[in-house]
Formats: sequence, structure tokens, C-alpha cells
Amino acid sequence: MSTTGEYLQSIFGLDGKVIALTGAAGGIGRELAKGLAFAGAAVALCDVNEQQTKLVESELCAAGKSAKGFQLNVMDSDSIESCAEAIMKAYGQVDVVVNCAGINVREGILDVNEETYDRIMGINMKGVFFFSQRMAKEMIKREQGNFINIGSHNDEDMLGGCSVYGATKSGVVALTRAMAVEWARYNIRANAISPGHIITPLTTVTWEHPTRSIWLRDRIAMRRPGTPEELIGICIMLASDASSYMSGQAYHVDGGCLCGGSPWEFDTKY
Repeated sequence: MSTTGEYLQSIFGLDGKVIALTGAAGGIGRELAKGLAFAGAAVALCDVNEQQTKLVESELCAAGKSAKGFQLNVMDSDSIESCAEAIMKAYGQVDVVVNCAGINVREGILDVNEETYDRIMGINMKGVFFFSQRMAKEMIKREQGNFINIGSHNDEDMLGGCSVYGATKSGVVALTRAMAVEWARYNIRANAISPGHIITPLTTVTWEHPTRSIWLRDRIAMRRPGTPEELIGICIMLASDASSYMSGQAYHVDGGCLCGGSPWEFDTKY
């Protein structure tokens, strides 16, 4: 390895770190899992979809990386406990938790029923809270740890039909700050990644829509959707020692959407 490679490895490398990733079978989760594993981490793949989780596990193991699937329903306290125990039995430690599990149902405020509300809140907010609580108890024993929570563009800027989802993601960012404040005494950090408009199997219908896709591109400075792979870099940095003095923040990866999108026509000689 070159001197440059050794230096970058010492800062950004994840060798020796055990990372528990929820939502590992999802469009974003599986790409983060791959990125973290290829950066050297042992990744505990946690998801309610056992079959898809096993596929991610098989793919990573076939590439010579360290990964193991664990079934997890973040809405069920017994499932959280059994998953945590299984991870600790398999690895003996957890260095980083990436809370990526999440869902959305696009409905207007007046259309949302209690069942839909409870499900979105249960997975996106309650699940993050209690899985983090359980894993933090393990981290506190070693007085070190790191949480990376997945927020959203909607934790800062709102779209119609995303009221409950936006509320949960705003809550996730607030919870991230609370974790950073309360757990700093145990040498535990917490940050959030807030993806912008990322194209996944669930959002393809929006990006193929004749008017909504144009509306979105007009509001993104880079005039295109992001990809799940474009979240890997920030995730590796936050999981690594490169971010050792970063805590309590939400980092938007949005192609320049929050900064104002594409400008109107203006005078320029270029």
C-alpha cells in the first residue's frame, strides 16, 4: 500500500469496527451495507425481510467481506432484544449503529388514518429510539460508540403528502441531537445523514412522472436525482475516526436542493 493509501486507511478505514445497520435490505440500506463492508467493517445486516437480507449477506460474503444477516422488526421490543443479543453473541461488540429502516406513505394530512400514522411513526421514530437505546447500553459498557441516523430532505423542507414522514424525520434529527448531548459522557457520538431526492425502486415512479420529475429537477442545483451509492462516502466518514469531533449534526446530501435549486436566467458572459 502506498504512503497515501496508508494515511487514508488510518483515517477512513473501518477495519475492526462492527456496524449494525437496520433496513439493510432496502434500496439505500443495502448500498450502505456494501460500502461499509468494502471499507473494512463487519456489518450486521438487520431487516424484517429475512430473504432479502440473506441475499445481501451472500453477495458480500462472496466478495470476501464480513457480513451476517439478523432478523429485526423495529416495531417489536422482543425482536429488538433478540436481535441485539444475537449481534453481541456473534461479534461481542458494536461500534457503530446505522439506523436506516424507514417507510413512507404519500397521503395528504386529511387522508392519513390512525393505522398508517402509527406504522410510519412506529418504524421511522419509535424503532430508531428503542433500537438505539438498546444498542447504546452495549456501547456504554465499553465507553465508546457511534450512531448514524438517516434523516431526509423532509426534515428541513417539506413536500405535499409527506406530513407524517416529515414529522418522523424531523424527530430523528432532534433525537440525534439528544443522543449527542446525553451520551457524549460515554464517548458516544451521534450524527444524521439527510438524503435529498434519491432514486430508488420506491421513488422511480416519481422520477418518471411527467410533471413531478420536472418540478424536482428545477429545485435541485445539479438537476438530477441522487443515487444510494452517493451516500456511501458521508456514511464511511461518519463511521470512521475521520469524524471523531463531529456530533449532533445532520448532513444533507442533496445535490444543492436546499441551497435553492437552479437559478432563473441572469446576465453572464459565460
